[in-house]
Amino acid sequence: MGMAAGEKLRRARERLKLTYRDVAEASQEIAARRGNPDFALPLSRLADIETGGCLPSLFRLYTLCAVYHLDMHEVMRWYGVPVHLLAGEALQVPLGETHTLEVTPNGHAAVPITAETGIDLDQTTFLSRLIREWGKVPLSFLHGFDYRRYRYGLVGLKDSSMFPILRPGSLVVIDENRRRPARGGWTSEFDRPIYFLEHRHGFLCGWCALQNNRLLVQFHPSSEKSPAEFQYPGGIDVVGQVIGAAMLLDGKRRDQIRPSTVPTALPDPPDTTAVPAPAPKAV
Repeated sequence: MGMAAGEKLRRARERLKLTYRDVAEASQEIAARRGNPDFALPLSRLADIETGGCLPSLFRLYTLCAVYHLDMHEVMRWYGVPVHLLAGEALQVPLGETHTLEVTPNGHAAVPITAETGIDLDQTTFLSRLIREWGKVPLSFLHGFDYRRYRYGLVGLKDSSMFPILRPGSLVVIDENRRRPARGGWTSEFDRPIYFLEHRHGFLCGWCALQNNRLLVQFHPSSEKSPAEFQYPGGIDVVGQVIGAAMLLDGKRRDQIRPSTVPTALPDPPDTTAVPAPAPKAV
């Protein structure tokens, strides 16, 4: 793998008509700008990388990509590191706790799809054959969003606080511009805004009601979890409103589910001190 990658780097250098000395001198300039000698490439190391199968350090790989005007992710793939699969790889690691997901604007996330079949998000789609394996598609799978504006979160595999609206393992899109809990305007549990929140013990999702300096977080009745009350601000931070979600349809709760509906208005919060949030935790 290193030999093949080295050959590609050699071809990139020769296309630009650069000598080893040219590259070495350019690397010294980069090291000086970065204030780190690890970015520098001596002449002997260049030869080892191109013809000896030597793996460049992360710093020197950065330098080579800068000098040759190459995409670093593409060069990492030459060395067998599938950076484009990183987000999907992360979703294959089963984590029980709810947490934020940092995804670059051009990143990819794993959703159930196969190479042979497309999905029309505007139509009802039969997904049973598609869920046989995880594939990768751009985050535009969640139709119509400008992903440079939003943050992302993963509902923990043990977090059933908003089941069945948000299943455990759901990938959610969070709008940080919608941090003020809505006071009304919904007609059903499906219309009611869900918020992604962070407190000192971790993250959670839920419906919110703000009354004076108290924030009441209510969970779906099927979770059988009691509402949690926090000092606000100070005790909890509203990261933003959940405005989209992608989920596996087999993300079932392990415990028994009690069917019920959610009221369209919250009860008055109890006049007590802040209590710890329920089961969802941070990663």
